[in-house]
Amino acid sequence: MNKFTYIGKDESGHQVTRTVEATDRFGVYDLARDNGHVVDSVVSAKNFSFKKILNVDNINYFISRVKGDELVMLTRNLGSMIDAGLPLSRALSVIERQSSNPRLKRIIKDVADRIQRGDQFHEALRAYPKVFNNLYVSMIKAGEEGGSLSGALQILGTQMEKSSNLKKRIKGAMIYPAIVMTIMVIIGILMMMFVMPSITDTFKSLEVDLPTTTTILIAVSDFMVANTILTLAAMLGVVVGFVYALRTKAGRYIFHWCIIHAPVIGTMTKETNAARTARTLSSLLGSGVDVIQALNITEEVLQNVHYKPIIKEAATRVEKGTALSETFVEHKKLYPILVGEMILVGEETGRISQMLEELAIFYENEVERKTKDLSTIIEPLLMVVIGGTVGFFALAMIAPIYSISDSIG
Repeated sequence: MNKFTYIGKDESGHQVTRTVEATDRFGVYDLARDNGHVVDSVVSAKNFSFKKILNVDNINYFISRVKGDELVMLTRNLGSMIDAGLPLSRALSVIERQSSNPRLKRIIKDVADRIQRGDQFHEALRAYPKVFNNLYVSMIKAGEEGGSLSGALQILGTQMEKSSNLKKRIKGAMIYPAIVMTIMVIIGILMMMFVMPSITDTFKSLEVDLPTTTTILIAVSDFMVANTILTLAAMLGVVVGFVYALRTKAGRYIFHWCIIHAPVIGTMTKETNAARTARTLSSLLGSGVDVIQALNITEEVLQNVHYKPIIKEAATRVEKGTALSETFVEHKKLYPILVGEMILVGEETGRISQMLEELAIFYENEVERKTKDLSTIIEPLLMVVIGGTVGFFALAMIAPIYSISDSIG
């Protein structure tokens, strides 16, 4: 028996592709006919093919990733084209031709094919959860069911853009101190392994009493030189262990707690989560998603583990008839007081989606202002840390010199 792959159409006229075993091509037609398919073409199927493995399109697909900015542009452009009157299938075809990302092109093509086969847009998107998360799919579903897909796409595009900009601002504020601290650690390691040994030999040859700080530095340097591989492995283990710890439930809990309670950064963290909560809820409620589902999706969107139970509690209490604002008012240690008060005003006036949007804009502006001010705060702190480190090394090296001078005198 040989393997064959045929392409044809089913009874509904939809394209199908099947791989079957048959003695020859005539047997393939018989099997297809039994399945109710009309065959257009038949090719011999091979179990293993270097050509398939080394296919450039497949390689580009697997190594490429869909970036956040690309998804924002896709969403905005798709919303604009649908609003202008283009059918969804044609709009997706235009997006596919415009995109230079191999992975995104293939995904859009498959989504368009699924829609042509009868799937709804949100159902086709659900096949790619790593690209289109639950928030994205739910808003598209609400737009389709409400007959305002273009509006849902525009709201979604704005929400994603604001969220992306907020994340970029925070990362941008932390890159500079991270680079400085990394360079300082690397220089310290190199000094301990290559500079200290030459100075150590001089001190040891003079046989004088050394200060405690100098003795500690010499002991550390001797250990690092004598156990270079072990030292490097230990440092690598610390980095890998830290990354692994962040993937565990306990590790994330401790790390996120430290971020919330850290000076300066803690306030920014609370305002960032407030902005993200308000923006997500506003987008979902504005698109027609019910409150319970909107809260469940918001819980998934938030990354800090200390905020997830609050949103889950809010969903449970709202389901029982409690006002949404009460949960946020009671958790003022994590959510600023303004969050609960603004939601309460929204509930009283029937404009909760608009109030949440205003709240999101307010805290996004606050975070943007504080990230700009953060550099002016971090730079002097870094200078103090670097100065203290350099001073420690300098004193540890200079103090023995004075001891030697006194002994000679």
